[in-house]
Amino acid sequence: MFSHLFIGVSDFPRALAFYRALMPVLGVAERFCEPEKPWAGWQSSPGPRPLLLIGTPFDGQPHVPGNGSMTAFLAEDRATVDRAHATALAHGGRCEGPPGLRPEYHAHYYGAYFRDTEGNKLCVACHAPEPD
Repeated sequence: MFSHLFIGVSDFPRALAFYRALMPVLGVAERFCEPEKPWAGWQSSPGPRPLLLIGTPFDGQPHVPGNGSMTAFLAEDRATVDRAHATALAHGGRCEGPPGLRPEYHAHYYGAYFRDTEGNKLCVACHAPEPD
C-alpha cells in the first residue's frame, strides 16, 4: 500500500541518533544516510518497499509536527513493543502512553506511544495474542 513515509525533522543529527537506535529494535535495516542533504532511510524486509525516511523539509521551511498525525510501526510481539518504547525514551523520546493492552481497539492490541526528538508522534503496536 505504501511506497514510503517521510518524517520531517529539524535537528537531523539528533533525529538520526534516535532512529538509528529505534529501527534495529523493530528489525528494520538502514538503507542509506546522506547527511549533506540531510536525509536517511530504512528499508522494510524483504523490501524494497515501503521505506521510512527522515529529513529536513524539502521546501526549506522549519519542521512542525502535525497535530493528529502519527506513524505506527508493527511489532511481531509484545516484548518488542516494550523494548521499542524503552529505547525511544532512552534516546530522547517523550512518553505519550506506556506499553499496554488497549482493548478499546481490539482484544489483542498491545501498543506504546511516544514522540521522537522532533515532536513527531509514533506508535509501536502488536496485534497478536500473548502466546500460551
